[in-house]
Amino acid sequence: MIEARGLVKKYGDVVALDGLDLSVPEGTVYGLLGPNGAGKTTAVRILTTLLKPDAGTAKVDGLDVVRKANAVRRIIGLTGQYAAVDEYLTGRENLRMFGDLYHLPTAYVKERSDELLARFDLTDAADRSLRTYSGGMRRRLDLAASLIAKPRVLFLDEPTTGLDPRSRIDLWEVIKDLVADGTTVLLTTQYLEEADQLAEEIVVIDHGRVIAQGTSDTLKDQVGGDRLEIVVDDPAQMDAAAQALRSVATGEVTVDRADHRIVAPVVGGSLTLVDAVRSLDAAHVGIADVALRRPTLDDVFLSLTGHTAEEDQA
Repeated sequence: MIEARGLVKKYGDVVALDGLDLSVPEGTVYGLLGPNGAGKTTAVRILTTLLKPDAGTAKVDGLDVVRKANAVRRIIGLTGQYAAVDEYLTGRENLRMFGDLYHLPTAYVKERSDELLARFDLTDAADRSLRTYSGGMRRRLDLAASLIAKPRVLFLDEPTTGLDPRSRIDLWEVIKDLVADGTTVLLTTQYLEEADQLAEEIVVIDHGRVIAQGTSDTLKDQVGGDRLEIVVDDPAQMDAAAQALRSVATGEVTVDRADHRIVAPVVGGSLTLVDAVRSLDAAHVGIADVALRRPTLDDVFLSLTGHTAEEDQA
């Protein structure tokens, strides 16, 4: 449904996209994961006809985004990083305004607006000014506006940025429902948990280039094995604990002195956990907490780039 080949975009000496390739199957959520400055928004702007690439090609449902821009706009919806709704209008008036911009029939817009307000739990607030809406309500209305024309393809550019955890989870449920109805979604995010929850396929980009691609589990497998985490009782024992864990670790042992935490990559599941506890006991290390977990997408990003998404953002 979405194809990009060799997309390049430069702003002076800054290379925002450096040969980006994408291929998004129909009826799926495709995650574009990366920190601020990775090139996610630039890619979305090109795919939604708002920006022309310096090199490469892109198509949406077989339509070239440069040569067939008007036709592309008829079949897509876009929710950007910042709500595009008008705070001086009511929720209902905002949806009708978007319907007018799409040149849709008045009767259809009225019926569709009522449907979307109900779907996004905004019916009770439909006739209130947006100045009385919370951030989560505005975000839901912004997403509703992008759906007024029933787009086949929906672009969501960091749709949950700035939302509280409850509002973020609510929006995730809405996105899942849209895909269940057949909508194709390209989701950009810097939230690792969000990509893990929603995307069937994930592309990790850094500095405008694809550095990894696959399902969440496939990407986690690239890191290799599970993660054994321990928190020691006494910070003075951290070096001894790290040395003890090296006997069971399959890679570099990481020491976080601020949290008194040590992380070691391991294989073997619970048997390795038993061996690790025995090694720590033999070294007379007191343990405050111990856990065995699968690697997160944050671990993947750190493994691939040498830095976390949060560090890059900072």
